[in-house]
Amino acid sequence: MEVTEMPKMDPRALQATSVKVEDESPLNPEPQALRITAASSNPKMFTLPWEKPLATWPTELLANLPRGISRHVVRFVHVGDEVYAMKEITRQVAEREYELLRRLQKLELPTVTPIAVVTGRHTRDGEPLESILVTRHLKFSLPYRALFARNLRADTAERLIDALAVLLVRLHLAGFYWGDVSLSNVLFLRDADAFSAFLVDAETGDLHVNLTEGQREYDIDLARTNIIGELMDLASGRLLPSDVDEIEVGNRLVERYHSLWSALTDTDKFGPDEMWKIEKRVNKLNELGFDVDELEMKTAEDGKRVLVRPRVVDAGYASRKLLRLTGLDVQENQARRLLNDLDAYRASTWREGEDLEIVATDWMREVYEPTVRMIPREYRSQIEPAQFFHEVLDHRWFLAEKAGHDVPMAEAVASYIDQVLPNYKLDSKAVAELNAEADAGVVDDEATFNTYNNGVFDEDGNPAHLKDDDDYNPDDDPDAAVWSH
Repeated sequence: MEVTEMPKMDPRALQATSVKVEDESPLNPEPQALRITAASSNPKMFTLPWEKPLATWPTELLANLPRGISRHVVRFVHVGDEVYAMKEITRQVAEREYELLRRLQKLELPTVTPIAVVTGRHTRDGEPLESILVTRHLKFSLPYRALFARNLRADTAERLIDALAVLLVRLHLAGFYWGDVSLSNVLFLRDADAFSAFLVDAETGDLHVNLTEGQREYDIDLARTNIIGELMDLASGRLLPSDVDEIEVGNRLVERYHSLWSALTDTDKFGPDEMWKIEKRVNKLNELGFDVDELEMKTAEDGKRVLVRPRVVDAGYASRKLLRLTGLDVQENQARRLLNDLDAYRASTWREGEDLEIVATDWMREVYEPTVRMIPREYRSQIEPAQFFHEVLDHRWFLAEKAGHDVPMAEAVASYIDQVLPNYKLDSKAVAELNAEADAGVVDDEATFNTYNNGVFDEDGNPAHLKDDDDYNPDDDPDAAVWSH
């Protein structure tokens, strides 16, 4: 009898954390002294006013960045040269979310980077304060409401949904059950003409070896419901274009998800004389931005067909190629556009037969770097260099079509900075309004956590699926440090 080996959790995820979740029973009281468990050795962490509620921290520490809607108090804080996002929640939830984010990071999934868990907080009078989860601010990213507060294209909602569908598929392929999929729990980065989505809130999530179809479908159905509600909320605030059908956009997520999942996981049947179709399937996956690690091939029962199923390792096919050639670490669609420009440069300089690595070095020095150095100082925190380069190329094409002849790059850059780049600015009034809306949604109530967890916690508020988990070992993570004060 054939014995089928049971699938196992990726070892990278098993050894990703230095925190052991403990329930909040009297046997596990809140630490009496400040304790910072961190994957970063930033000494400025100790200089922060942990003895004060997060909502009362002094304004000189805060970064004036738009926040998304959250059930908890969230602030962006300057910590030395870094900007960190601080979220005030119960110790149990903070430790568990830190663990999950660490695991997802080890699996190279698109999430915010966890920095620390701060427990044992007390006021100067000895009153206990909630714990704080610290993550690194994702530079150049914005919550969805901030994107709609700008002058955007009419199809922005659809492009955000496409990005969310890709994120959800990647998380599901890795065995991550989200449990609270919504636009509010995602940050978006511009990625050429599209967006990239990053998970920012993993409170309700859970990591498994594989997900069942029921778990995946629950996430998809919840995502559709939440997205329709969020878009209707935008419409009521007159932030959504009037021609956008909220229900149609919600349905688009379901369609895009199933289409992508099918492309990545379906088994194809080929005849012995159709093996060329295998290369076509791999090329299609590469075009979607996914790398194929290996192909599982076996003969069908009739012996006349070959069954082929790809094993997809991760997204990032173009970005990894660009990183190897130039050292630029950018989003996937940006990488594809930059590689196309590199190919055009290679052809225009009659160097098709020359080593691509050498041509890429010259392209960086002669084309890319002089262009991105022209970004005005006041916009360098607003737009990624690769996105700037992409949009300048688009603008240059528009100018050339209008003029009927080619336009020098320097002229295109100057025109773009004057006519297009100002759309990236969010003034302080707009940021203040967005943050006031975000704060209006805060409900820091322990009962709320149990309402939104979709079965992750038991009736006592404890994560039942972690009680007997022996995989969490504080000694397994050499990168982390534990500081007490």
